[in-house]
Amino acid sequence: MKRVGVWAGLLVVALAFGYPFWWLVSASLKDRAHVFDNALLPRPFSPGNYVEVWRAVPLLTWVGNSVAVGLAAAVAATAASAVVAFGFAMFRFPGRDALFGVVLATMMLPAAVTMVPVYLEWHALGLATTQIPLWAQNLFGSAFYIFLLRQFFLGLPGEVFDAAKVDGANAWRLFTALGLPLARPGLVVVFVFELKAAWTDLIKPLIYLREPDLYTLPRGLKAVLDRFGEGGEAQWELVLAASAVATVPMVLLFLVAQRYFVRGTVTQHVE
Repeated sequence: MKRVGVWAGLLVVALAFGYPFWWLVSASLKDRAHVFDNALLPRPFSPGNYVEVWRAVPLLTWVGNSVAVGLAAAVAATAASAVVAFGFAMFRFPGRDALFGVVLATMMLPAAVTMVPVYLEWHALGLATTQIPLWAQNLFGSAFYIFLLRQFFLGLPGEVFDAAKVDGANAWRLFTALGLPLARPGLVVVFVFELKAAWTDLIKPLIYLREPDLYTLPRGLKAVLDRFGEGGEAQWELVLAASAVATVPMVLLFLVAQRYFVRGTVTQHVE
């Protein structure tokens, strides 16, 4: 009986979280007169909304830009954060704990505080109207990801690393041959987190991107909303179709990486 109650509760939660996505897909397949009728099934069925919005705006270009920027941001954040986290977890040096505290303290700094200085730096480099600022900052790592990966590295068996040191492995060998493979679930979590963050980020594209050919999907959706979502003849079915195109890849990504994602969100060791 208790198990039935647990499954019932999980079903209710799943429906609560799944309904908005179902509504989005359903509404994107309705005609203009029935977009907001709240019916779970689209009647009449209008798949032509996707064809129309695909012809009206360069969705394929925006998808390609989002994929490129998202992968670059995710790879940069994962690699840089892993290197720093491994150093904090496996090596002892004077001031290590204090320095790690400073890294964690940067999470308390609102992004709005650094937004203008960072923009001025990219402007001075002549890159303020390119896609580079959308991902290059991740080359310096992320405090949250450093903390998360440090916990994974701390949870790894120290005997394995000691044996490798006896065999003559240097620090880089310890990191690449042992640390990275053993911490794969944590690396996947960081990669998925950052890919999702870059995929849905609107603030940076609004600040840096000027040319429509450089837009990522969130910036493109803002352009779609400005074009089709205002005025008395708002074409919300097209806005929702474009939104569905932007949402589905993240759902598929989570389904593919779910095994690693669930394992990776549970830290193995707390120092």
